[in-house]
Amino acid sequence: MNWNIRRSSPQPSATPHRFPSRSLCLASCIAVVCGAQVQDQAGVIRIATLNYQLAIQKQGFRYSFARADGSAIVAAHAASGLEFAGGAAVATQVKSATAEKVSLEVTNEQGAKAAVELELAAHHVRFSIEAGAASKIALRTAGLTPVYGLADHAAFARTTTDVTGYSDEKFHAQEPPGHKRMVSNFVIAPRQGLAVVNVETGLKVVRCTTNELAQGVANAARMPALYYFLGTPQEIYAAFLAARNREGWPVLPPKYEFFGVGWEAFGALGWKTNEKTVTENVEKYLALGYPLSWMVVGSGFWPNADSNMCATTSFGLWDSVRYPDPRRFIAHFKDKGLKVFLGLRISFIKDGPYSAEGVAKGYFLKENGVAKAYKIAFPKLPAYLLDGSNPEAVQWYVGLCQKWLDAGIEGFKEDLFGYGVVHMLDGNIDRVNRALMAKGVYIMGRNNYLGSACDIHRFEDFNFDQPQDRGPINGLAFSYSGFANTYPDIVGGTFGEGRKMPPLDSERMQQYMMRVAQYDSVNPSMAVGMGPWNFGSRKVEQVMLAAAQLHARLQPYIFSAALDAFETGFPWSLAPLPLVYPDDAQVHGRENTTVRGYEWLLGPSLLACPLYGDDYWKTETRDVYLPAGKWLDFDTGEMHQGPKLLKGFALPCGKKPLFIGGQGVLVLRDLKTGQLDAKVYPVAAAGSTYRFTHRDGTTRSLITTEVADWKNVTVTDLTSGEKVAAGREAKTGAVKFPFIPGHNYRLASANR
Repeated sequence: MNWNIRRSSPQPSATPHRFPSRSLCLASCIAVVCGAQVQDQAGVIRIATLNYQLAIQKQGFRYSFARADGSAIVAAHAASGLEFAGGAAVATQVKSATAEKVSLEVTNEQGAKAAVELELAAHHVRFSIEAGAASKIALRTAGLTPVYGLADHAAFARTTTDVTGYSDEKFHAQEPPGHKRMVSNFVIAPRQGLAVVNVETGLKVVRCTTNELAQGVANAARMPALYYFLGTPQEIYAAFLAARNREGWPVLPPKYEFFGVGWEAFGALGWKTNEKTVTENVEKYLALGYPLSWMVVGSGFWPNADSNMCATTSFGLWDSVRYPDPRRFIAHFKDKGLKVFLGLRISFIKDGPYSAEGVAKGYFLKENGVAKAYKIAFPKLPAYLLDGSNPEAVQWYVGLCQKWLDAGIEGFKEDLFGYGVVHMLDGNIDRVNRALMAKGVYIMGRNNYLGSACDIHRFEDFNFDQPQDRGPINGLAFSYSGFANTYPDIVGGTFGEGRKMPPLDSERMQQYMMRVAQYDSVNPSMAVGMGPWNFGSRKVEQVMLAAAQLHARLQPYIFSAALDAFETGFPWSLAPLPLVYPDDAQVHGRENTTVRGYEWLLGPSLLACPLYGDDYWKTETRDVYLPAGKWLDFDTGEMHQGPKLLKGFALPCGKKPLFIGGQGVLVLRDLKTGQLDAKVYPVAAAGSTYRFTHRDGTTRSLITTEVADWKNVTVTDLTSGEKVAAGREAKTGAVKFPFIPGHNYRLASANR
């Protein structure tokens, strides 16, 4: 039977990207037209759109994807494409079909039947499965490799960002080893142009083996939203962004300050914070020239005399000895331009303040209809957990948070950990964070499912006595999963928890602090803790300060990239090279503990290549791969033409681990005046345009490069119509000029 149904209607496309490659070109935003044709032939259901083809073999419901030209994307599973009700699919029947939806009935080997509905769109197919009775439900194709994603699950006890070989029949938060709190079951195969995610808050099935790529639910009667995304990585992430927003796991716009340099009390002082020690520590950092934008007091501010109060849910209640005048304390730092945040959790000590009210009103997670106090890692006493699925509970909780906000606090480090509560669905905390973000509150996310209900996504605690390769693998996995705004924890981690480590003034510890500071500086966000003055080395002090100042200078540029990620879905604030250059075989297979080719684009103009991993203390070189295009060494200005592997490239402590390429435009903050400068480097292609978004999130500027001869360049402010006085950087040849947000600029050869 042939339906031959065609559709021609506008579909949203990815926002144009600003990088000179096949899949990232600047252009005006265009609508993608999606046509669909469905044919029910003998034994095969064929679905064709303008961007992909889907073939479903009725026997076994074995489905495969191909590109519009017929070239294969992924083959069908060897046995069957669907398992449910304890058996594999054996037969398929078409019930109805339109240009947008195809409804099928699938029978398995046990005789059970499932209703399968396919929603067709320009760059995705959404599967919905109704299986009748609760069981394991999984959709599956043949395997693909390399495959990336899975956020925290890709980081612990693993040696590579490639998750090929990963399999979990009960995928969810907090499974050992490690505290997995930043949860995503999204995986992408960028070389093939395919990604998949099952939107599910309960226990999930995830298999990324060489034999099958499968996702599903561990035990449910229905699986309402499993997506396959198809296209270039940019098209895939745009479609993924739309799906996250549609399915109730939205990506929220981040705020500027979190992309600067922060300070965390736990790294500097541990649990024993007080107004005096916090003030002295932060003031010392400021006196040394650290350009701090934000600070967090995560612990110890609550009333300490009563153990039932020792938690972050002492809303509005401070320890009167440690913090005798909270409003004065907060105002002191706000007057210095810092955003002041506190630690916050959804765990209420059983006999603590507000718990009785929460129980009475049904605001906590229940078992067998009764609120249960769980034994978790912190607080030490049994604690109730807020039920984020209850809108009234969320409203009540946000109202309690207002007690902190009224005192001048502007944001929170959300930090529930060590819970291991199966009854708490993934995403339970997201609803609270979304409600706070809607009020303009700053949120450092620690727990999260699929969306981005926070400004930055923090790593699980990252300390000296842990595998150091976990850091860069964790950050890259976050970005593959759609969590671009990574924060790699406090520089150096924590020192007051009885961790095994050498003396602070040992050479090993000194190397550690310098390397981790430089690694953090080329992430979207960074923060300091243990003061550099404790390590007995002038060099440590110099390198750590330079790293912080580099990051702060780059803050406007990084934040603009973070807003690009928010708008397009593509992780521009930390973009792994396999996503930017999917067809370059040399970028794959490098993000592992053998090669340690941990590289990424930090925005559209910088390639970051920090020397980090377990060998940080015994090597000063790395093999650095430069993809196609021109690349300038950030420090020396030496030009390289990619693709090129720089064997044994020197990266001593103190050298900035950056190359300039791509768009070749940076907007930098002058740390003394706060003014912005633009730098356009002689790698920018003629005819390219860089778009910058200011810290307010709305003011835009375009910098267009029309330079044929870089020896003599003029800069015109197109908004005012005036020529701009510009200088040249001796080492790199960059054109530098004062930058006014909201103004557009054009660079051209002087003789034009």
